[in-house]
Amino acid sequence: RSEYGFALRQNRPNPFNPVTSISFEVPAGGADVRLRVYDVSGRLVRTLVNGHRPSGTSSVTWNGDNDQGQRVASGTYYYKLETPSYTDVKKMVLLK
Repeated sequence: RSEYGFALRQNRPNPFNPVTSISFEVPAGGADVRLRVYDVSGRLVRTLVNGHRPSGTSSVTWNGDNDQGQRVASGTYYYKLETPSYTDVKKMVLLK
């Protein structure tokens, strides 16, 4: 947990196929949150969360689809939690 009260957890399961769960914590009062998945080249693959989240633990799932609804290739991906005062990135692996 950061000094701001945010935390990004490691996805589970990891490696995953076909679905993984990503959880994060938001401090009291809630916050505007963006959670996005990127490929190893830094290209945006999928936006999972983009908006206000209440305080507490939130969990979202990713099924390996991109923003166009197409399955992405096996490999390493990064997920990034961004708020006005906190950013964190973690790595996950999709195996098919």
